[in-house]
Amino acid sequence: MSSSKQGESNLVIFAALAANLGIAVAKFIAAAISGSSSMLTEGFHSVVDSLNQVLLLYGQHRGKRPPDVDHPFGYGRELYFWSFVVAILIFAVGAGVSVYEGFVHIQEPEPLLDPLVNYIVLGVAFALEGTSWVLAMREFSADNRGRGWWSAIRRSKDPAGFIVLFEDSAALAGLVIAAAGVWASHHFDDPRIDGVASVLIGVLLGLIAMLLAREAKGLLIGEGADPAIVAEVRKIVDGYPAITSVNHVRTIHTAPDSVFVAISADFEDHVTMGDAETIIETIETDLKTRLPMLSSIYIRPEKRENAAMLPVDAPASGTA
Repeated sequence: MSSSKQGESNLVIFAALAANLGIAVAKFIAAAISGSSSMLTEGFHSVVDSLNQVLLLYGQHRGKRPPDVDHPFGYGRELYFWSFVVAILIFAVGAGVSVYEGFVHIQEPEPLLDPLVNYIVLGVAFALEGTSWVLAMREFSADNRGRGWWSAIRRSKDPAGFIVLFEDSAALAGLVIAAAGVWASHHFDDPRIDGVASVLIGVLLGLIAMLLAREAKGLLIGEGADPAIVAEVRKIVDGYPAITSVNHVRTIHTAPDSVFVAISADFEDHVTMGDAETIIETIETDLKTRLPMLSSIYIRPEKRENAAMLPVDAPASGTA
């Protein structure tokens, strides 16, 4: 990941962390004063979000370690591991505590006190979360111009960006639910409604957690590069006269902005081993110049009839 892009990503995470820490304290104070279940749930929500941002920063830090004997392709995918942990924490802690607190307050409702402090805290929290959300959305949109929201998430290889965006989106929705729960409890004089709001916040967090876990799992297992990158690699290699066929181009992300690519190519029969070595070195230099995210390139001379082919190896439309 470039230093400027890394800095922007860290800015988004630090902004979210600062907002969540301040909001968590305010929410707990408001819950203690008013006795609101949904406000207490929102406090736990902010604590979990703060821990998640710390883990994402830790994952980014660990992922920048250089390659070594044990990890020849580096540690970039450690960020994917911590992103998966974040998703599990949201589900187990955030959603679990919210649902539990909600059921407790439904079964054993407590009379609510003056809700004014809750509304004040919720308003401030919405402003802070909204600022963090705008920063996260701005960076995410800048990195995914021309793509739909869902498509951008599915194709993104940087979990830090979309996790913060999802957390902030869930936080804003949770604040709206909490405010509605506090208002309805007083309006209908039924404190159990506040517990129901807490359960709804927990369900929301659970759904978000499952979605994030699904995306993080795919990255952790190993996802290929964007099809446009694969098509460009195939086009560049196929453009060399000595190459008669590009059998397959297989890629895997070793970090958000680092791709390992393995290429099987059929060379002209008259090309000697020495000439092939020179051609391969030239191709590798060309690929790294035109596609800097290719951190490791492996090119294997192989007869097309001997190459192990998969359905994914078929060239994209418009390529040779």
